[in-house]
Amino acid sequence: MVCRKRANIQNTFIHSVIDFIQSKPLGFVIFAHSSANKKTALNIYRNKKRWKIILGLVAIVIVSISLWYSNILARQIALDEGRNITIWAEAIQNRAQLIHYTQAFFEEIKTEERKRVELLAEAYRRIGVTDDSDELYFLLKIFSSNETIPVIITDSEGRITEFNNVDVDVEREKFLEGELKEEFSVYEPVLFRLDARDFMYVYYKDSKTFTQLRDYLEDLEKSFLAEVLGNSASVPVIITDTTLRHVVAYTNIDPAISRDNKALLNQVQEMASENRPIEIQFSAGPRLVLYKSSYLLTQLKYYPFFQFGVIAVFIIIAYLLFSTARKSEQNQVWAGLAKETAHQLGTPLSAIMAWIEILKMKGVDEETTTEMEKDVERLQVITERFSKIGSAANLQPVNILSEIQNNASYLQTRTSKKIKLKTTFPENSNLIVPLNKQLFGWVIENLWKNSTDAMSGTGNIEIVVSEEPRQVIIDFCDNGKGISKSSFSSVFNPGYTSKQRGWGLGLSLARRIIEDYHRGKIFIKTSELGKGTVFRIVLRK
Repeated sequence: MVCRKRANIQNTFIHSVIDFIQSKPLGFVIFAHSSANKKTALNIYRNKKRWKIILGLVAIVIVSISLWYSNILARQIALDEGRNITIWAEAIQNRAQLIHYTQAFFEEIKTEERKRVELLAEAYRRIGVTDDSDELYFLLKIFSSNETIPVIITDSEGRITEFNNVDVDVEREKFLEGELKEEFSVYEPVLFRLDARDFMYVYYKDSKTFTQLRDYLEDLEKSFLAEVLGNSASVPVIITDTTLRHVVAYTNIDPAISRDNKALLNQVQEMASENRPIEIQFSAGPRLVLYKSSYLLTQLKYYPFFQFGVIAVFIIIAYLLFSTARKSEQNQVWAGLAKETAHQLGTPLSAIMAWIEILKMKGVDEETTTEMEKDVERLQVITERFSKIGSAANLQPVNILSEIQNNASYLQTRTSKKIKLKTTFPENSNLIVPLNKQLFGWVIENLWKNSTDAMSGTGNIEIVVSEEPRQVIIDFCDNGKGISKSSFSSVFNPGYTSKQRGWGLGLSLARRIIEDYHRGKIFIKTSELGKGTVFRIVLRK
Protein backbone atom coordinates (compact mmCIF):
# COMPACT_ATOMS: atom_id res chain seq x y z
CA MET A 1 0.00 0.00 0.00
CA VAL A 2 2.88 2.33 0.87
CA CYS A 3 4.64 1.54 -2.41
CA ARG A 4 1.46 2.23 -4.37
CA LYS A 5 0.99 5.53 -2.54
CA ARG A 6 4.64 6.48 -3.26
CA ALA A 7 4.22 5.63 -6.94
CA ASN A 8 1.08 7.79 -7.17
CA ILE A 9 2.91 10.75 -5.63
CA GLN A 10 5.86 10.31 -8.00
CA ASN A 11 3.55 10.09 -11.00
CA THR A 12 1.76 13.25 -9.86
CA PHE A 13 5.16 14.97 -9.53
CA ILE A 14 6.33 13.86 -12.97
CA HIS A 15 3.06 14.88 -14.66
CA SER A 16 3.28 18.28 -12.97
CA VAL A 17 6.80 18.83 -14.37
CA ILE A 18 5.70 17.72 -17.85
CA ASP A 19 2.64 19.98 -17.76
CA PHE A 20 4.84 22.90 -16.71
CA ILE A 21 7.36 22.28 -19.46
CA GLN A 22 4.68 21.96 -22.13
CA SER A 23 3.04 25.18 -20.94
CA LYS A 24 6.16 27.28 -21.56
CA PRO A 25 6.33 29.12 -24.90
CA LEU A 26 10.15 29.35 -25.16
CA GLY A 27 12.83 26.69 -24.98
CA PHE A 28 10.55 23.65 -24.97
CA VAL A 29 8.68 24.03 -28.21
CA ILE A 30 10.85 21.29 -29.72
CA PHE A 31 9.17 18.67 -27.51
CA ALA A 32 5.94 19.16 -29.42
CA HIS A 33 7.35 17.82 -32.73
CA SER A 34 6.04 14.57 -34.14
CA SER A 35 8.04 11.51 -35.18
CA ALA A 36 7.62 12.65 -38.79
CA ASN A 37 9.77 15.69 -38.01
CA LYS A 38 12.44 13.38 -36.59
CA LYS A 39 12.47 11.43 -39.82
CA THR A 40 12.78 14.73 -41.66
CA ALA A 41 15.85 15.62 -39.56
CA LEU A 42 17.36 12.24 -40.41
CA ASN A 43 16.60 12.75 -44.09
CA ILE A 44 18.35 16.12 -44.01
CA TYR A 45 21.68 14.46 -43.30
CA ARG A 46 21.03 11.70 -45.80
CA ASN A 47 20.16 14.26 -48.48
CA LYS A 48 23.14 16.36 -47.44
CA LYS A 49 25.49 13.41 -47.95
CA ARG A 50 23.79 12.56 -51.24
CA TRP A 51 24.15 16.12 -52.49
CA LYS A 52 27.80 16.19 -51.43
CA ILE A 53 28.41 13.10 -53.53
CA ILE A 54 26.48 14.53 -56.49
CA LEU A 55 28.27 17.89 -56.30
CA GLY A 56 31.60 16.12 -55.93
CA LEU A 57 30.93 14.03 -59.03
CA VAL A 58 29.81 17.12 -60.97
CA ALA A 59 32.99 18.95 -59.91
CA ILE A 60 35.11 15.98 -60.99
CA VAL A 61 33.33 15.86 -64.37
CA ILE A 62 33.80 19.62 -64.91
CA VAL A 63 37.47 19.48 -63.96
CA SER A 64 38.04 16.38 -66.12
CA ILE A 65 36.36 17.96 -69.16
CA SER A 66 38.32 21.19 -68.67
CA LEU A 67 41.62 19.35 -68.37
CA TRP A 68 40.76 17.11 -71.32
CA TYR A 69 39.93 20.08 -73.54
CA SER A 70 43.00 21.99 -72.32
CA ASN A 71 45.17 19.01 -73.19
CA ILE A 72 43.62 18.88 -76.67
CA LEU A 73 44.43 22.57 -77.17
CA ALA A 74 47.93 22.05 -75.81
CA ARG A 75 48.54 19.10 -78.15
CA GLN A 76 47.23 21.10 -81.10
CA ILE A 77 49.48 24.03 -80.26
CA ALA A 78 52.39 21.61 -79.79
CA LEU A 79 51.76 20.17 -83.25
CA ASP A 80 51.59 23.67 -84.71
CA GLU A 81 54.84 24.58 -82.97
CA GLY A 82 56.44 21.41 -84.32
CA ARG A 83 55.30 22.28 -87.84
CA ASN A 84 56.55 25.84 -87.44
CA ILE A 85 59.90 24.59 -86.22
CA THR A 86 60.12 22.18 -89.17
CA ILE A 87 59.29 24.95 -91.64
CA TRP A 88 61.78 27.23 -89.93
CA ALA A 89 64.46 24.52 -89.99
CA GLU A 90 63.84 23.89 -93.68
CA ALA A 91 64.15 27.61 -94.35
CA ILE A 92 67.40 27.68 -92.41
CA GLN A 93 68.62 24.67 -94.35
CA ASN A 94 67.77 26.35 -97.66
CA ARG A 95 69.56 29.46 -96.47
CA ALA A 96 72.56 27.38 -95.44
CA GLN A 97 72.59 25.66 -98.83
CA LEU A 98 72.44 29.03 -100.53
CA ILE A 99 75.44 30.14 -98.50
CA HIS A 100 77.23 26.93 -99.40
CA TYR A 101 76.57 27.40 -103.09
CA THR A 102 77.60 31.05 -102.87
CA GLN A 103 80.86 30.10 -101.18
CA ALA A 104 81.56 27.55 -103.93
CA PHE A 105 80.75 30.17 -106.52
CA PHE A 106 83.17 32.56 -104.86
CA GLU A 107 85.90 29.95 -104.91
CA GLU A 108 85.36 29.55 -108.64
CA ILE A 109 85.57 33.34 -109.08
CA LYS A 110 88.84 33.36 -107.13
CA THR A 111 90.25 30.67 -109.41
CA GLU A 112 89.11 32.47 -112.53
CA GLU A 113 90.56 35.76 -111.35
CA ARG A 114 93.93 34.15 -110.67
CA LYS A 115 93.88 32.65 -114.16
CA ARG A 116 93.19 36.10 -115.57
CA VAL A 117 96.08 37.54 -113.55
CA GLU A 118 98.37 34.78 -114.86
CA LEU A 119 97.15 35.59 -118.38
CA LEU A 120 97.90 39.26 -117.78
CA ALA A 121 101.37 38.36 -116.52
CA GLU A 122 102.03 36.27 -119.63
CA ALA A 123 100.76 39.04 -121.89
CA TYR A 124 102.98 41.59 -120.15
CA ARG A 125 105.97 39.27 -120.52
CA ARG A 126 105.33 38.76 -124.24
CA ILE A 127 104.92 42.49 -124.83
CA GLY A 128 108.56 42.93 -123.90
CA VAL A 129 109.86 40.30 -126.31
CA THR A 130 107.60 40.45 -129.40
CA ASP A 131 108.14 42.62 -132.50
CA ASP A 132 105.00 41.59 -134.31
CA SER A 133 102.69 44.59 -134.40
CA ASP A 134 99.53 42.45 -134.60
CA GLU A 135 100.58 40.33 -131.66
CA LEU A 136 101.62 43.39 -129.75
CA TYR A 137 98.25 45.00 -130.41
CA PHE A 138 96.50 41.85 -129.23
CA LEU A 139 98.59 41.64 -126.04
CA LEU A 140 98.02 45.29 -125.24
CA LYS A 141 94.27 44.76 -125.76
CA ILE A 142 94.35 41.86 -123.29
CA PHE A 143 96.21 43.95 -120.77
CA SER A 144 93.93 46.96 -121.15
CA SER A 145 90.72 44.88 -121.03
CA ASN A 146 91.20 44.30 -117.32
CA GLU A 147 88.79 46.79 -115.74
CA THR A 148 87.99 45.04 -112.45
CA ILE A 149 91.04 43.31 -110.97
CA PRO A 150 93.44 45.65 -109.13
CA VAL A 151 96.96 44.75 -110.36
CA ILE A 152 100.44 46.04 -109.51
CA ILE A 153 103.54 44.79 -111.39
CA THR A 154 106.95 45.12 -109.77
CA ASP A 155 110.46 44.10 -110.62
CA SER A 156 112.54 41.79 -108.53
CA GLU A 157 113.48 44.65 -106.20
CA GLY A 158 109.85 45.64 -105.55
CA ARG A 159 109.88 48.74 -107.75
CA ILE A 160 106.43 49.46 -109.27
CA THR A 161 106.57 49.29 -113.04
CA GLU A 162 102.92 49.01 -114.01
CA PHE A 163 99.55 49.11 -112.30
CA ASN A 164 95.91 48.87 -113.28
CA ASN A 165 92.63 49.65 -111.47
CA VAL A 166 94.62 51.03 -108.55
CA ASP A 167 94.90 54.62 -107.43
CA VAL A 168 98.67 54.81 -106.91
CA ASP A 169 100.87 57.89 -106.95
CA VAL A 170 103.98 56.47 -108.68
CA GLU A 171 105.99 59.55 -107.78
CA ARG A 172 105.26 58.91 -104.10
CA GLU A 173 104.84 55.16 -104.12
CA LYS A 174 107.82 54.00 -106.18
CA PHE A 175 108.13 50.74 -104.29
CA LEU A 176 105.46 48.27 -103.23
CA GLU A 177 105.85 48.32 -99.47
CA GLY A 178 104.09 49.09 -96.22
CA GLU A 179 100.28 49.07 -96.10
CA LEU A 180 100.05 48.92 -99.88
CA LYS A 181 102.07 45.72 -100.04
CA GLU A 182 100.08 44.25 -97.16
CA GLU A 183 96.88 45.07 -99.01
CA PHE A 184 98.09 43.26 -102.16
CA SER A 185 99.62 40.32 -100.35
CA VAL A 186 96.35 38.51 -99.57
CA TYR A 187 97.07 36.18 -102.49
CA GLU A 188 100.45 34.85 -103.59
CA PRO A 189 101.86 37.06 -106.43
CA VAL A 190 102.30 35.63 -109.90
CA LEU A 191 105.96 35.42 -110.93
CA PHE A 192 107.15 35.60 -114.56
CA ARG A 193 110.68 35.81 -116.02
CA LEU A 194 111.80 38.22 -118.70
CA ASP A 195 115.07 36.37 -119.18
CA ALA A 196 117.37 34.06 -117.28
CA ARG A 197 118.27 36.69 -114.67
CA ASP A 198 115.44 39.17 -114.75
CA PHE A 199 111.94 38.40 -113.34
CA MET A 200 108.80 40.32 -112.41
CA TYR A 201 105.97 39.98 -109.88
CA VAL A 202 102.25 40.54 -110.48
CA TYR A 203 100.43 41.44 -107.26
CA TYR A 204 96.62 41.51 -107.21
CA LYS A 205 93.67 41.55 -104.90
CA ASP A 206 89.96 40.81 -105.17
CA SER A 207 88.11 42.55 -107.90
CA LYS A 208 85.38 45.04 -107.20
CA THR A 209 82.77 42.54 -108.35
CA PHE A 210 84.15 39.88 -106.04
CA THR A 211 84.29 42.34 -103.16
CA GLN A 212 80.65 43.24 -103.67
CA LEU A 213 79.70 39.56 -103.76
CA ARG A 214 81.75 38.89 -100.65
CA ASP A 215 79.96 41.72 -98.81
CA TYR A 216 76.68 40.19 -99.91
CA LEU A 217 77.79 36.82 -98.55
CA GLU A 218 78.65 38.38 -95.19
CA ASP A 219 75.24 40.05 -95.08
CA LEU A 220 73.69 36.71 -95.96
CA GLU A 221 75.53 35.00 -93.11
CA LYS A 222 74.50 37.75 -90.71
CA SER A 223 70.87 37.38 -91.76
CA PHE A 224 71.23 33.63 -91.28
CA LEU A 225 72.41 34.14 -87.72
CA ALA A 226 69.60 36.64 -87.17
CA GLU A 227 67.19 34.03 -88.45
CA VAL A 228 68.60 31.52 -86.00
CA LEU A 229 68.51 33.93 -83.08
CA GLY A 230 65.05 35.36 -83.84
CA ASN A 231 62.90 32.54 -85.18
CA SER A 232 59.24 33.25 -85.68
CA ALA A 233 58.20 30.12 -83.79
CA SER A 234 59.19 31.80 -80.50
CA VAL A 235 60.18 28.50 -78.92
CA PRO A 236 63.44 27.55 -77.21
CA VAL A 237 65.77 26.22 -79.94
CA ILE A 238 69.34 24.88 -79.85
CA ILE A 239 71.36 23.89 -82.94
CA THR A 240 74.10 21.34 -82.29
CA ASP A 241 76.30 18.94 -84.20
CA THR A 242 75.27 15.31 -84.57
CA THR A 243 77.04 14.32 -81.35
CA LEU A 244 74.89 16.73 -79.28
CA ARG A 245 78.09 17.95 -77.61
CA HIS A 246 78.85 21.13 -79.50
CA VAL A 247 76.29 23.94 -79.49
CA VAL A 248 76.30 25.94 -82.72
CA ALA A 249 73.55 28.43 -81.88
CA TYR A 250 70.57 28.83 -79.58
CA THR A 251 67.61 31.11 -79.00
CA ASN A 252 64.93 31.71 -76.34
CA ILE A 253 67.08 29.95 -73.73
CA ASP A 254 67.17 31.10 -70.12
CA PRO A 255 70.28 33.31 -69.70
CA ALA A 256 71.19 31.43 -66.51
CA ILE A 257 71.32 28.21 -68.55
CA SER A 258 73.07 29.69 -71.58
CA ARG A 259 75.89 31.03 -69.41
CA ASP A 260 76.57 27.61 -67.89
CA ASN A 261 77.97 25.18 -70.46
CA LYS A 262 77.06 22.13 -68.37
CA ALA A 263 73.50 23.36 -67.87
CA LEU A 264 73.26 24.11 -71.60
CA LEU A 265 74.32 20.56 -72.49
CA ASN A 266 71.79 19.20 -69.98
CA GLN A 267 69.19 21.34 -71.72
CA VAL A 268 70.26 19.78 -75.03
CA GLN A 269 69.68 16.27 -73.65
CA GLU A 270 66.31 17.31 -72.24
CA MET A 271 65.22 18.77 -75.59
CA ALA A 272 66.42 15.69 -77.46
CA SER A 273 64.31 13.46 -75.22
CA GLU A 274 61.24 15.71 -75.42
CA ASN A 275 61.03 16.15 -79.20
CA ARG A 276 62.68 14.36 -82.09
CA PRO A 277 65.61 16.45 -83.42
CA ILE A 278 65.34 17.90 -86.93
CA GLU A 279 68.41 17.29 -89.10
CA ILE A 280 69.51 19.96 -91.56
CA GLN A 281 72.50 20.10 -93.91
CA PHE A 282 74.98 22.93 -93.50
CA SER A 283 78.08 23.57 -95.55
CA ALA A 284 80.15 22.41 -92.56
CA GLY A 285 78.13 19.21 -92.26
CA PRO A 286 74.81 18.03 -90.82
CA ARG A 287 73.34 19.84 -87.82
CA LEU A 288 70.52 18.97 -85.40
CA VAL A 289 67.77 21.41 -84.48
CA LEU A 290 66.48 20.74 -80.96
CA TYR A 291 63.46 22.44 -79.47
CA LYS A 292 60.96 22.18 -76.65
CA SER A 293 57.54 23.59 -75.88
CA SER A 294 57.28 27.34 -75.78
CA TYR A 295 56.64 29.22 -72.56
CA LEU A 296 53.08 29.94 -73.72
CA LEU A 297 52.41 26.26 -74.36
CA THR A 298 53.87 25.33 -70.98
CA GLN A 299 51.57 27.88 -69.36
CA LEU A 300 48.61 26.45 -71.22
CA LYS A 301 49.47 22.95 -70.03
CA TYR A 302 49.76 23.84 -66.36
CA TYR A 303 47.43 26.83 -66.11
CA PRO A 304 44.25 24.70 -65.64
CA PHE A 305 45.87 22.92 -62.67
CA PHE A 306 46.90 26.27 -61.20
CA GLN A 307 43.44 27.70 -61.89
CA PHE A 308 41.60 24.79 -60.29
CA GLY A 309 44.06 24.89 -57.40
CA VAL A 310 43.27 28.56 -56.75
CA ILE A 311 39.54 27.84 -57.07
CA ALA A 312 39.88 24.90 -54.67
CA VAL A 313 41.75 27.04 -52.13
CA PHE A 314 39.10 29.76 -52.46
CA ILE A 315 36.28 27.23 -52.00
CA ILE A 316 38.02 25.67 -48.99
CA ILE A 317 38.58 29.07 -47.36
CA ALA A 318 34.99 30.11 -48.11
CA TYR A 319 33.71 26.79 -46.75
CA LEU A 320 35.77 27.16 -43.57
CA LEU A 321 34.54 30.72 -43.07
CA PHE A 322 30.91 29.79 -43.62
CA SER A 323 31.31 26.64 -41.53
CA THR A 324 32.86 28.64 -38.71
CA ALA A 325 30.07 31.21 -38.91
CA ARG A 326 27.44 28.47 -38.99
CA LYS A 327 29.06 26.68 -36.07
CA SER A 328 29.21 29.94 -34.14
CA GLU A 329 25.51 30.52 -34.78
CA GLN A 330 24.74 26.96 -33.70
CA ASN A 331 26.78 27.43 -30.53
CA GLN A 332 24.84 30.59 -29.76
CA VAL A 333 21.55 28.78 -30.32
CA TRP A 334 22.71 25.86 -28.17
CA ALA A 335 23.87 28.16 -25.40
CA GLY A 336 20.73 30.29 -25.52
CA LEU A 337 18.42 27.27 -25.52
CA ALA A 338 20.36 25.58 -22.71
CA LYS A 339 20.40 28.66 -20.46
CA GLU A 340 16.73 29.32 -21.11
CA THR A 341 15.98 25.69 -20.22
CA ALA A 342 17.95 26.02 -16.97
CA HIS A 343 16.11 29.23 -16.17
CA GLN A 344 12.71 27.66 -16.87
CA LEU A 345 13.48 24.62 -14.71
CA GLY A 346 14.65 26.71 -11.76
CA THR A 347 11.22 27.97 -10.65
CA PRO A 348 9.33 24.63 -10.60
CA LEU A 349 12.27 22.91 -8.92
CA SER A 350 12.12 25.39 -6.07
CA ALA A 351 8.38 24.82 -5.80
CA ILE A 352 8.75 21.03 -5.87
CA MET A 353 11.38 21.15 -3.15
CA ALA A 354 8.91 23.14 -1.02
CA TRP A 355 6.16 20.63 -1.72
CA ILE A 356 8.47 17.81 -0.60
CA GLU A 357 8.97 19.59 2.72
CA ILE A 358 5.18 19.95 3.05
CA LEU A 359 4.80 16.22 2.36
CA LYS A 360 7.33 15.48 5.09
CA MET A 361 5.38 17.69 7.51
CA LYS A 362 2.22 15.79 6.68
CA GLY A 363 3.87 12.52 7.58
CA VAL A 364 4.22 11.01 4.13
CA ASP A 365 6.34 7.87 4.00
CA GLU A 366 10.02 8.84 4.46
CA GLU A 367 11.20 6.41 1.79
CA THR A 368 8.91 8.13 -0.72
CA THR A 369 10.13 11.63 0.06
CA THR A 370 13.74 10.40 0.03
CA GLU A 371 13.35 8.99 -3.49
CA MET A 372 11.64 12.18 -4.60
CA GLU A 373 14.56 14.20 -3.19
CA LYS A 374 16.98 12.04 -5.22
CA ASP A 375 15.03 12.78 -8.39
CA VAL A 376 14.92 16.48 -7.54
CA GLU A 377 18.67 16.42 -6.99
CA ARG A 378 18.96 14.78 -10.39
CA LEU A 379 16.89 17.56 -11.93
CA GLN A 380 19.15 20.10 -10.21
CA VAL A 381 22.17 18.42 -11.77
CA ILE A 382 20.45 18.56 -15.17
CA THR A 383 19.63 22.23 -14.62
CA GLU A 384 23.24 22.93 -13.71
CA ARG A 385 24.36 21.13 -16.86
CA PHE A 386 22.18 23.32 -19.02
CA SER A 387 23.37 26.44 -17.24
CA LYS A 388 27.01 25.57 -18.00
CA ILE A 389 26.44 25.27 -21.76
CA GLY A 390 27.96 28.33 -23.43
CA SER A 391 29.98 29.29 -20.36
CA ALA A 392 33.68 28.81 -19.78
CA ALA A 393 34.35 25.26 -18.62
CA ASN A 394 35.45 25.09 -15.00
CA LEU A 395 37.72 22.04 -15.05
CA GLN A 396 38.87 20.57 -11.76
CA PRO A 397 41.28 17.69 -11.11
CA VAL A 398 39.01 14.68 -10.67
CA ASN A 399 39.62 10.96 -10.33
CA ILE A 400 38.14 9.80 -13.62
CA LEU A 401 37.68 6.22 -12.43
CA SER A 402 35.52 7.08 -9.42
CA GLU A 403 33.54 9.57 -11.54
CA ILE A 404 32.79 6.94 -14.19
CA GLN A 405 31.90 4.39 -11.50
CA ASN A 406 29.52 6.79 -9.72
CA ASN A 407 27.68 7.75 -12.90
CA ALA A 408 27.49 4.16 -14.15
CA SER A 409 26.18 2.90 -10.79
CA TYR A 410 23.50 5.59 -10.69
CA LEU A 411 22.37 4.80 -14.26
CA GLN A 412 22.43 1.04 -13.68
CA THR A 413 19.95 1.30 -10.78
CA ARG A 414 17.53 3.14 -13.09
CA THR A 415 17.90 0.77 -16.02
CA SER A 416 16.43 -2.63 -16.77
CA LYS A 417 18.08 -5.45 -14.85
CA LYS A 418 18.50 -7.26 -18.18
CA ILE A 419 21.35 -4.89 -18.99
CA LYS A 420 24.59 -5.95 -17.35
CA LEU A 421 27.46 -3.56 -16.63
CA LYS A 422 31.13 -4.45 -16.60
CA THR A 423 33.98 -2.04 -15.86
CA THR A 424 37.65 -2.66 -16.58
CA PHE A 425 39.97 -0.14 -14.95
CA PRO A 426 43.78 0.07 -14.82
CA GLU A 427 45.71 -0.84 -11.70
CA ASN A 428 46.34 2.83 -11.03
CA SER A 429 43.17 3.65 -9.08
CA ASN A 430 44.02 7.35 -8.79
CA LEU A 431 43.82 8.56 -12.40
CA ILE A 432 43.47 12.36 -12.26
CA VAL A 433 41.96 14.24 -15.21
CA PRO A 434 40.92 17.92 -15.55
CA LEU A 435 37.16 17.52 -15.64
CA ASN A 436 33.82 19.24 -15.25
CA LYS A 437 31.91 16.61 -13.30
CA GLN A 438 28.40 17.73 -14.25
CA LEU A 439 29.13 17.93 -17.99
CA PHE A 440 31.15 14.71 -18.08
CA GLY A 441 28.35 12.91 -16.27
CA TRP A 442 26.03 14.11 -19.02
CA VAL A 443 28.32 12.46 -21.59
CA ILE A 444 28.24 9.13 -19.75
CA GLU A 445 24.47 9.39 -19.44
CA ASN A 446 24.03 10.09 -23.16
CA LEU A 447 26.29 7.20 -24.15
CA TRP A 448 24.46 4.93 -21.70
CA LYS A 449 21.08 5.90 -23.06
CA ASN A 450 22.30 5.46 -26.63
CA SER A 451 23.56 1.95 -25.81
CA THR A 452 20.41 0.88 -23.94
CA ASP A 453 18.25 2.04 -26.83
CA ALA A 454 20.49 0.16 -29.30
CA MET A 455 20.15 -3.04 -27.23
CA SER A 456 16.36 -2.69 -26.81
CA GLY A 457 16.61 -3.15 -23.05
CA THR A 458 18.68 -6.35 -23.09
CA GLY A 459 22.45 -6.71 -23.40
CA ASN A 460 25.85 -5.90 -21.96
CA ILE A 461 27.63 -2.59 -21.45
CA GLU A 462 31.35 -2.55 -20.77
CA ILE A 463 33.42 0.50 -19.86
CA VAL A 464 37.16 0.00 -20.39
CA VAL A 465 39.62 2.63 -19.16
CA SER A 466 43.27 2.60 -20.15
CA GLU A 467 46.02 5.14 -19.74
CA GLU A 468 48.89 6.43 -21.82
CA PRO A 469 51.72 8.77 -20.79
CA ARG A 470 49.64 11.88 -21.48
CA GLN A 471 46.13 10.61 -22.13
CA VAL A 472 43.30 8.60 -20.67
CA ILE A 473 41.29 6.43 -23.05
CA ILE A 474 37.72 5.43 -22.26
CA ASP A 475 36.02 2.80 -24.44
CA PHE A 476 32.24 2.57 -24.01
CA CYS A 477 31.16 -0.79 -25.49
CA ASP A 478 27.75 -2.36 -26.10
CA ASN A 479 26.44 -5.36 -28.03
CA GLY A 480 23.52 -3.54 -29.63
CA LYS A 481 22.41 -3.34 -33.26
CA GLY A 482 25.51 -1.40 -34.36
CA ILE A 483 26.03 1.52 -36.74
CA SER A 484 26.84 1.40 -40.45
CA LYS A 485 30.24 2.82 -41.43
CA SER A 486 28.59 5.39 -43.67
CA SER A 487 26.95 6.90 -40.58
CA PHE A 488 30.07 7.11 -38.37
CA SER A 489 30.49 10.85 -38.89
CA SER A 490 26.76 11.63 -39.05
CA VAL A 491 25.72 10.25 -35.66
CA PHE A 492 27.28 13.26 -33.94
CA ASN A 493 25.31 15.75 -36.01
CA PRO A 494 22.44 17.56 -34.26
CA GLY A 495 19.09 16.00 -35.13
CA TYR A 496 20.53 12.77 -36.52
CA THR A 497 18.68 9.78 -35.07
CA SER A 498 17.40 6.42 -36.26
CA LYS A 499 14.95 6.04 -33.36
CA GLN A 500 11.24 6.73 -33.44
CA ARG A 501 11.47 8.48 -30.06
CA GLY A 502 14.55 10.64 -29.98
CA TRP A 503 15.87 13.96 -31.10
CA GLY A 504 19.44 13.14 -32.07
CA LEU A 505 20.92 15.58 -29.55
CA GLY A 506 22.63 13.25 -27.08
CA LEU A 507 25.72 12.35 -29.09
CA SER A 508 25.94 15.87 -30.46
CA LEU A 509 25.99 17.22 -26.90
CA ALA A 510 28.55 14.59 -25.92
CA ARG A 511 30.89 15.66 -28.70
CA ARG A 512 30.54 19.33 -27.82
CA ILE A 513 31.25 18.64 -24.16
CA ILE A 514 34.30 16.46 -24.84
CA GLU A 515 35.83 18.44 -27.71
CA ASP A 516 34.84 22.05 -26.97
CA TYR A 517 34.99 22.04 -23.17
CA HIS A 518 37.53 19.32 -22.36
CA ARG A 519 39.68 19.60 -25.52
CA GLY A 520 39.44 15.86 -25.98
CA LYS A 521 38.16 13.55 -28.67
CA ILE A 522 35.14 11.31 -29.02
CA PHE A 523 34.51 9.04 -31.96
CA ILE A 524 33.28 5.61 -32.98
CA LYS A 525 36.22 3.24 -32.68
CA THR A 526 34.48 0.19 -34.15
CA SER A 527 30.95 -0.85 -34.98
CA GLU A 528 29.40 -3.85 -36.72
CA LEU A 529 25.77 -4.20 -37.62
CA GLY A 530 24.13 -6.70 -35.29
CA LYS A 531 27.23 -7.03 -33.07
CA GLY A 532 27.64 -3.73 -31.27
CA THR A 533 29.49 -0.44 -31.09
CA VAL A 534 32.54 0.94 -29.28
CA PHE A 535 32.64 4.69 -28.58
CA ARG A 536 36.08 6.00 -27.61
CA ILE A 537 36.76 9.08 -25.49
CA VAL A 538 40.29 10.46 -25.27
CA LEU A 539 41.06 12.96 -22.50
CA ARG A 540 44.34 14.58 -21.53
CA LYS A 541 45.70 13.90 -18.09
